[in-house]
Amino acid sequence: MEIKKYTLIMILSLTAFISCKEEKQVKETVLRPVKYTVVGDVDTHKIRTFSGTAKAGDAIDLSFRSGGIITKANYSKGAKVKKGDVIARLDNVEASLAYEQTVSALKSAASSMNTSKSNLNRIKSLYEKGSNSLSDYEAAKNSYQTALDQYESAKRNKSIQATQLSYGIIKAPKDGLIADTDGGVGERVAAGHVFAILNAGKDLKIEVGLPENIVNRVAVGMKTKLEFSAIEGQVFDGTVTEVAPIINPEAATYTTSIFLDKPISDIKPGMAANVTFDFSETSDNTSNTSLIIPVKAVGEDGKGRFVFLISSKDGGTGTVNKRYLELGDLTADGFEVKNGLVAGDKIATAGLQTLLDGQDVRLK
Repeated sequence: MEIKKYTLIMILSLTAFISCKEEKQVKETVLRPVKYTVVGDVDTHKIRTFSGTAKAGDAIDLSFRSGGIITKANYSKGAKVKKGDVIARLDNVEASLAYEQTVSALKSAASSMNTSKSNLNRIKSLYEKGSNSLSDYEAAKNSYQTALDQYESAKRNKSIQATQLSYGIIKAPKDGLIADTDGGVGERVAAGHVFAILNAGKDLKIEVGLPENIVNRVAVGMKTKLEFSAIEGQVFDGTVTEVAPIINPEAATYTTSIFLDKPISDIKPGMAANVTFDFSETSDNTSNTSLIIPVKAVGEDGKGRFVFLISSKDGGTGTVNKRYLELGDLTADGFEVKNGLVAGDKIATAGLQTLLDGQDVRLK
């Protein structure tokens, strides 16, 4: 009986220990990840980093110029193609029928022209011998000219319809790689439908969306630094090659292209990249030493504007505390801080609406 009682106690103790351990692990894993920035002066915020995506330097949209049902799809995503290869083809029933009609019309016009020409030659010969009148000769010439005009018109129509027939065929304009496709055999598509995207050439570019308060500080030829999450420990040089003159209405940013100065095979189209711009050489505020914080780090409630100050001993975890500030002007780099923070303070930059004063967090 004592043995059973002892065994029961051991089981209960072990269960309690495991439960406590699991509870401790749960508590350790519920720490919310928080993005943060370190408070600095204006010069600190002249280094700005934005997220972008790698794309082929020469990405070509391949589309049908007419509508119809896809009857051939010769290449799928990832396939290599040569210039002139047929990527896809439509049934093009209407265009094929129209082309056949123009071929038939051309044959008929050619026959009428040849008949008129033979008749003209015959009447001309008789006219020169005095056997036919001038009016007969003039009528034969007019008849031949009409037949010739109809023949030339039929040739042009045949050429136009041949071109229309080609609108249902997509051919590779260059050697390259099929990056994506949209559609399959049996699917009806409209004119202008982009069936495939062809990555041609070896150059790579990074496309990044810039906000309106930054885009005017970026110019073609500006140097940048690029990092890829898929390629750790390497920093690449890039050059701005294009800045969109109009805003992208979907993202409310200006699309900017940066070409890699020395691309490597490990960088693939579609990879995420961080593009860093250094505005220190182009800014006029070199003598300004005011503290600056990002707009996204500032919240506001009934008591005023605030930030969540992060206290951390190990650099990996910490505690957030709500702190009200006295802010100055809003600049292109962010808010100037008059009172409430010092250089080196860490402040949260995301999720301010859901953070709680005194909450433990994990820094990211």
